[in-house]
Amino acid sequence: MTTSTAPPPSAGSRPALFRAGCPHCRESFELTAGALRLAIGGSPRTTFYSFTCPECGEAVRKPAGERIVELLTDGGVRTMRLHAP
Repeated sequence: MTTSTAPPPSAGSRPALFRAGCPHCRESFELTAGALRLAIGGSPRTTFYSFTCPECGEAVRKPAGERIVELLTDGGVRTMRLHAP
């Protein structure tokens, strides 16, 4: 997961685009922040981002390390925090 050179979203600026790939169909593409979801859990195993592949329609879930979390949150991706019961 990489981000394009677009600045973080603000009034009047271009939205950030994120480069992603699908493990199902092997296509690569760019996604807007609205096409991605970030879940932050209590451990690396429960921190991930997800999206629906625009090419094949499959749901994709990938682990998100600290750098990915930073890129996605700075780019305006909706984030949910997972809490243990």
